[in-house]
Parts: sequence; structure tokens; C-alpha cells
Amino acid sequence: MSGSFESLKEKFILNFVADNRWRYLLQGLGNTLKITFGAVVLGIAIGVIVAIIRSTWDKTSEDMHPGAGRFILGAANAVCKVYLTVIRGTPVVIQLMIIYYVIFASSNNGVAVAMLAFGINSGAYVAEIVRGGIMSVDAGQFEAGRSLGFGYVQTMRYIIIPQAFKTVLPTLANEFIVLLKETAVSGYISVMDLTKGGDIIRGRTFSAFMPLFAVAIVYLILVMFFSWLVGKLERRLRSSDH
Repeated sequence: MSGSFESLKEKFILNFVADNRWRYLLQGLGNTLKITFGAVVLGIAIGVIVAIIRSTWDKTSEDMHPGAGRFILGAANAVCKVYLTVIRGTPVVIQLMIIYYVIFASSNNGVAVAMLAFGINSGAYVAEIVRGGIMSVDAGQFEAGRSLGFGYVQTMRYIIIPQAFKTVLPTLANEFIVLLKETAVSGYISVMDLTKGGDIIRGRTFSAFMPLFAVAIVYLILVMFFSWLVGKLERRLRSSDH
């Protein structure tokens, strides 16, 4: 038993203490969180815009008269549908590599490119989440907005969007957790993320178990923490309904 403990201790020192290799994990964790939070902000911005365009077309296209407004909205809706189809139909790691190695081939800022790639990918899923929330709002709310003298844009801004966000907020928070784990493929473009940090340690020590186990533990702690926050948010939203 004592020999086994000593062996684990030696492996721990070799993987994390010697040459301050723990810093690879710390630096990787920082980049992982940067990429995740940056991608979430961009994804929500893209998703909300796409969701508004898609839901506006679904709700108003039949009643709109032919003209420039209907043509522009229809064209924007078509572009959004293509975006959703392409992004949701291809693997995120392929999108990441295309954006880094093809579109921004001259860029050396892998973290910023990863934020952009994951933000564009997340935006497609956020768009469908938000659109579902908008479409779930009772049609009477639109009529209530019109009766208050609001136009369509004002009704969406002050009445529909706030209600939709309250409905989809827990789902959006879960999308953030999924995105956090998806960033583990950032190493494909040589970004020092958490997974890459563990892989570098493994390459230096030729010991796979402890670095990979440490990375898994860190991801698990992060997911458990953010899941706890999501649960707390859901309870607060439920209590505010009463």
C-alpha cells in the first residue's frame, strides 16, 4: 500500500510539480474560459438577431404586401436559413479549422479566432432556442402591444423579447455549459486550452493517466459549478412566477 502511494506521489510530482508543469493547466484553463465567455457573448448576439428575423418572417410574411420591405425580410430570412443549415450540419471542429487555416490563415491570434468560430457555431443553436421562445409567446401579447400604441419593433422590444428570454434563459445557460466542453477541440488550431495543456504535460512526461485525469476533473468541477448556477437561476425564475 505504501509503495503504491509513493508511486502516485512520484507521478504527481513528475506531472505537475517538476518544471512547474501545472502552469500549462492554469494557462489552458484561462484560455478555455476566455474562449467560452467570448463565444457566448457573440453567440447570443448572432442568435438573437437571427431569431428575430426568422420569427418576424414566420409571423408577418403572410400579411405583408409585396414590396421592398417584404423582399429584404425574405432575403434576410433565406440567408439565416442557409446559415443555420450549414452551421448545424457540419462539425464544429471542421468550422474551427476552416476559419483558422483558410479564412484567417494569416492570423496568429488563435484565441480570438476560436472565440469567433465557437461564437458563430453557438449562434445557430441560440437562434433556434430564442426563436422557439418568441414563437411560444401568446399571440395576444402582440395585440396587447398594438393596443398600447406600440409598433411591431416596440412590441418585440418591450413585451415579446423579455418574456421569451425569461422562458429560454435556463436553456441558454445549458448551451453555455455545452459550449464550455466543446472548446476542448481548440487544440486543433494550436490554442493552449485546458485539454491542450494536459496533452503537453503528457507529451513531456510520457504519462497519460494523471494529466488527462486532471483535465477531466477540472472540466467536471466547472460543469458542476455552472450547473449549480443554472439550477439556482431556474429556481429563482420559478419563484418569480408566483
